[in-house]
Amino acid sequence: MKAGPPARRGGRGPLVILALILASSGALRLGADLGAYIAKPADATTDPLATAALTCPTPPVALTEALIAREEKLRAQEAAMANQQAAIALSKSALDRQIAQLEGIEQVVGATLTRADGAAEGDLARLTDMYQAMKPKDAAALFQTMAPQFAAGFLGRMTPTAAGAILAALPAETAYQISVILAGRHAQVPKN
Repeated sequence: MKAGPPARRGGRGPLVILALILASSGALRLGADLGAYIAKPADATTDPLATAALTCPTPPVALTEALIAREEKLRAQEAAMANQQAAIALSKSALDRQIAQLEGIEQVVGATLTRADGAAEGDLARLTDMYQAMKPKDAAALFQTMAPQFAAGFLGRMTPTAAGAILAALPAETAYQISVILAGRHAQVPKN
């Protein structure tokens, strides 16, 4: 009889033992999670966060306190922002009321100025007509007592004939001053 190669028995034993240890460790871990799933009521939610909360250990006290403090801080900031928004809205409404009042005042002042300008213009027109109706010698005596700027204003509003007659009755120096003012009063107006 022929003898075959000798069998190797010693090399597989430690591998089998190691495999059994790993398998039993996995079964223990699976069994622990399986027990939590089996203990869960049938109508429990399937929300992954809820199941994670069931299987995760409770957070440390310091983390919970930090989260509570942060939430309180955020609520305080939200309250402060709400107060600021309310103050801004209140200020805006007060400004809107003041703007409306100022616009009303502006309209009243504008109307008053228009009436005053119209009244002043009417007064100047009457005085000009009155001076123009006077005899040139009498008007010249009156114009000689006026400031040259003031007299030039009235003479500039008169017809050329009446203004010329009054200037002719004035002393030469006064007539010259008034003529210079009349000639230069539109010199600064743009030509275009």
